[in-house]
Amino acid sequence: MSDADSPPTDAPSDDSFEPVEPNTGEEFEPVDVFPDSEDFDLRPGADSCYKCSTCDTNCPVAEVDDEFPGPKFQGPEQWRLKQTDDDHTVDDSIMDCSNCMRCDNACPSGVPLSQMHNTARGEYVSQEMSKTSVEYWRNRILSNYRTSAWLASKLPRVANFAMNFGPARWLMEKTMGVTKEREFPEFARQTFREWWASEGGAAGSRERARERRERRGDPVDADKKIAYFHGCYSNYNTPEVAKALVRVYEHFGYEIVVPDQKCSGTPMFANGMLADARRHAEVNISSMADLIEEGYDAIASCTSCSMALRQEYPELFDIEGVDDVAAHTFESVEYLRIHEDLKGAVQAAEIDDDLAEEFAYHAPCHARNQGLDRQAVELFGDLDGVGIEDVGDSCSGISGTYGWKAEKYEKSMQIGEEMFEHMEAADGEVGMTECPTCAMQMEHGTGYEIRHPMELLEAALVD
Repeated sequence: MSDADSPPTDAPSDDSFEPVEPNTGEEFEPVDVFPDSEDFDLRPGADSCYKCSTCDTNCPVAEVDDEFPGPKFQGPEQWRLKQTDDDHTVDDSIMDCSNCMRCDNACPSGVPLSQMHNTARGEYVSQEMSKTSVEYWRNRILSNYRTSAWLASKLPRVANFAMNFGPARWLMEKTMGVTKEREFPEFARQTFREWWASEGGAAGSRERARERRERRGDPVDADKKIAYFHGCYSNYNTPEVAKALVRVYEHFGYEIVVPDQKCSGTPMFANGMLADARRHAEVNISSMADLIEEGYDAIASCTSCSMALRQEYPELFDIEGVDDVAAHTFESVEYLRIHEDLKGAVQAAEIDDDLAEEFAYHAPCHARNQGLDRQAVELFGDLDGVGIEDVGDSCSGISGTYGWKAEKYEKSMQIGEEMFEHMEAADGEVGMTECPTCAMQMEHGTGYEIRHPMELLEAALVD
């Protein structure tokens, strides 16, 4: 090797080279942009928002209320402000969000907007809202409908008269802010759970299901069993829906159990009562998780209930078993479409005159969030003698308790106007939907009778 190729004599050898420590100074501390917090970390969702405003243009409240800032502000923007400004408090406009969750579906980036809204609403109610205000107690009573319904079910005839007595409704609006424009739903003289007990409960269902399997030529010992989450409304107000589900599922050979349960929490999420919702969720998850370990799947006949169990619970609550319950929760028609030849059964069925020949179907917002918005139209389009027409993708406007508040009643009706018009333009004068509060709004806005898909399946399939 020539001298020119030789390394300089003063160059450090390989074993003598050590990286120099950065001169950061003794006082250096890294900038803590987002400090540790025991709260849910929503930063990944906020960072995914690139402010396209698609959520705002799909928000039914923003469409009728120019002062409502929309989902983008209520979610990512409020979260960012909370991280960078210690003095920032949740804006009270969060209470104008109806929790329809259409923004979740609309977002092209998958931002968990409804989770952000629920979290912000819960913080606003716990930290900002006066606990002595009429609004707080009105919202608390509306969101805990199960308690009111339980009391009313003890004397249903008296409750039905009293709740719809004109002066009483006027007084509730003046003192509590519950609109006098709506008629309260009637309470059943016999709740679903009372009927269920009279039919032998789980033991009676097991016997009937096995008899049906034998008649159908199916294995008598087939492992077909579900845990029914009936929700508050089907128990206290429309037990005919819950009864229809029992008969349809037993027709396909399913053994049914009806576990201990409380409200799904949907109205509590919408009103920021997260502590109440958690208490109810703990009971529901405990009951359902034990059954899921035994091979049951959780079935709900209300799309808001199935949405709570399969999406909102795991988003908001760290409760043992919550993920298993979410993974094994299904809406009632959805489950049969997955596990049975429901389409073939409907195609072979004949319908009598028990139900109308033409239905105007509305898909609830919470059905859309689960990808179920077309299932009833696709299914019953094959039912001979029945016509079903989708009345569009608009929101009904009631959004649970939202449309029961006096200050929001007119907005709820403006939101529902498109649906009302489509229903009245449809051939039928009977509505159909899976959501009980959507059914209230549909009936209120059109005067039509409203049915649940399970009722039509019962009429078509069950002997």
